Amino acid sequence: MSGNLFIVCAPSGAGKTSLVNELLKADPKVKLSISYTTRAPRPGEADGRDYHFVDERRFQQLLKHGDLLENALVHDHHYGTSQSWVAEHRATGDDIVLEIDWQGAAQVRRLIPEAIGIFILPPSFEILVARLNKRAQDPPDVIARRLTVAREEIGHAGEFNYVIINNDFEEAMRDLIAIVRAQRLQASIQLARLDKPTNWTK
Repeated sequence: MSGNLFIVCAPSGAGKTSLVNELLKADPKVKLSISYTTRAPRPGEADGRDYHFVDERRFQQLLKHGDLLENALVHDHHYGTSQSWVAEHRATGDDIVLEIDWQGAAQVRRLIPEAIGIFILPPSFEILVARLNKRAQDPPDVIARRLTVAREEIGHAGEFNYVIINNDFEEAMRDLIAIVRAQRLQASIQLARLDKPTNWTK
């Protein structure tokens, strides 16, 4: 039986990556799809672990050959998800997490309507500003651009199945794990795992 597909979105600085990393540690049945990107690696990032870092030419080849389930231009860089990787791993029963933006999420939902969307929000815009400044990964002009994009991204939160407000990290982590586990417990999914469940009622 096919695994679930979870889409996790958030504005930059909301804690999406940290929460997803904790989910992966807590639940070995969940696999993370590693996106392609044309941006350069940040300090501490590794190719094949955080992203598949490719140049513009390679990215356009993937796009032309239909190898991307979704793609988006974010902060002047291209991002995309491998369609074949997601299909192969879902076919084995693995649950897959996509860490993508709202543009990519809309594309995935059109192709895979059963995908479960989860949006991570900061408790306030002021706290988001403070988090971006505190992590000191980007110069002020980049942070300003990220905040402009964040306002638009937050406006799409209502398009998702679930919203987690990351005010307390431990609580937000428990919420994310609970959503994944609850999805697996749906009657249609659980009964499909049983061997001829109707025989049990005779």
